[in-house]
Amino acid sequence: MAIYTNGKYLKNQPTVVNPKRKPKKKKFKIRLSPLMKKVIAYALVISLGVRLGKIKFGGIALGVTFVLFVGILVGHICSTFFGIDYKTASGDTLASTPQIIKFVMELGLILFVYCIGLQVGPSFFATFKSGGLKMNMLAVGIVALDIAVMVGLYYLFFNDGSKEAFPMMVGVLYGAVTNTPGLGAASATLTNYEFANGIPDIASGYACAYPLGVVGIILSTVAIRYICRVNLDEEREQRRKEVESNPHATPKHLVLKVTNYAVVNKTLEELRNFLNREFIISRIIKNGDLIIPNRETKLEIGDEVHLVCTEWEAQAMTELIGETVEGKTWETDTEKKNYVSRRLIVTKETMNGKTFGQLHFSSVYGVNVTRVTRNGMDLFANRNLRLQVGDRLLVTGLEENVDRLARKVGANVKHLDHPNVGAIFFGIMAGIILGQMPIPLPGIDVPVKLGYAGGPLIVAILVGAFGYRYKIASYMTTSANLMLREVGLILFLASVGLQAGATFWQTIVAGGYNYVWAGFLITTVPILIIGLIGRLKLKLNYFTLMGLIAGSNTDPPALAFANQTAVGSDAPAVGYSTVYPLTMFLRILTAQLVLLFFMG
Repeated sequence: MAIYTNGKYLKNQPTVVNPKRKPKKKKFKIRLSPLMKKVIAYALVISLGVRLGKIKFGGIALGVTFVLFVGILVGHICSTFFGIDYKTASGDTLASTPQIIKFVMELGLILFVYCIGLQVGPSFFATFKSGGLKMNMLAVGIVALDIAVMVGLYYLFFNDGSKEAFPMMVGVLYGAVTNTPGLGAASATLTNYEFANGIPDIASGYACAYPLGVVGIILSTVAIRYICRVNLDEEREQRRKEVESNPHATPKHLVLKVTNYAVVNKTLEELRNFLNREFIISRIIKNGDLIIPNRETKLEIGDEVHLVCTEWEAQAMTELIGETVEGKTWETDTEKKNYVSRRLIVTKETMNGKTFGQLHFSSVYGVNVTRVTRNGMDLFANRNLRLQVGDRLLVTGLEENVDRLARKVGANVKHLDHPNVGAIFFGIMAGIILGQMPIPLPGIDVPVKLGYAGGPLIVAILVGAFGYRYKIASYMTTSANLMLREVGLILFLASVGLQAGATFWQTIVAGGYNYVWAGFLITTVPILIIGLIGRLKLKLNYFTLMGLIAGSNTDPPALAFANQTAVGSDAPAVGYSTVYPLTMFLRILTAQLVLLFFMG
């Protein structure tokens, strides 16, 4: 620094710093890349949406679906105040924003529907048996009437001649029935068409109809209750009697004394063939000694047997073998003879799909399996029942034999903690390939594609139902399935919300409020019609009907309301689980078929 003094410049003089003057602080700035801004936007939408989704309005919580509404709000704010449109990337420094959001949206949708398919796959085809067929036909009726009401409203009130009008009504339809995968399938199908102003934001129609859709489902079930003058106490008693008279495969435990000479000197194998019934004799007391029988064991007069059979055959087995022994305590005898009863978890994939008849537990391992617990349900361990990874077996026998069987089935819970990630993504790959295969249908010019929703869903259902035949490990813990499913759903909803936010308000101003009452009609009219048929014509239990209606709309809040109403009864859960797999499949498939049929 040069200083002027005595008429001269003194060069290279040290700078004098005023000690009383504080140095200026450097401003600390956080510089975020455009991609990181997107991540933060997603994190904000998801965290806030999940938190707000737990708040109950009139006793009803929207759950993770609130992520969609928060996404719309954030997208609207970014578009209005910051000039950022996440759909077109206008005002954004990252030109690939639409492609990134589309990728996240489709990935989330694929994960969601694939995990749903794995969950419902094992029971998908079983739901069509017996009474399940009747309930599934009612669910199909609700799906068909939803579409019919939507189409009718479109031609009466919403057909303005534009190409975007019908897709918006499809969005309203899926908001009215609270089915997010269907929205995803419809959105994916629209990419096959060209629109003058870009692909319409059908999520706006979905968002308009969704809140009253949830309320409408519940109000419809309440209306059916009062129209049909349902007595809740009588319905509980009816359901209790139904369970007692027809418990399906619920195991019944009996202690019988052999008094019938017709069964004497017959081996258990001969006895099973002679009686032509499925049963298990897990323990026998012969002359005061407790033994674990096998198929070569013979019965004698005075033997006391511990028998397990289906409940509807309990009376017949009692009459065929002898008489009931009251007050018998097998546990004490078991302890004296070093016999144990233990629950073993099937964890080895080699056991997957094998029947009890193929494994010969009693003759080879010297133990008896009396009960199988699968997905919280107790099943009778008959010879034709196929094992699945994750099954819990109630095993009785000598301790060393039970230990030997444990090594055979695995019984290592830690093996179940790790999902079969490779199998999951292989299935997803197969589902995507299937979804892109064109399927020609008569009367439709454009070949149908199952898309990113339908393809993975079908593959997942097939893997869950028949994967064991081809050594495909389909087991996933409930927590892992729920985690992947929730992550997929919230990513999809956040993406849809962010993209729809820019045009949501314009949709409302342009007449979107009409979608609210239209969605309410789409929700309530089919439920009332089918609900009254199910109640008055088919005489369905009211609680079962409530579960059926909730399952037909894939609506957890409606199921929660049904469970609250039917305290102490499992009827709503039975109705929901019976129709849910088929309904979910139909909602996703019809989303595409309706668009392809009406848009050409």
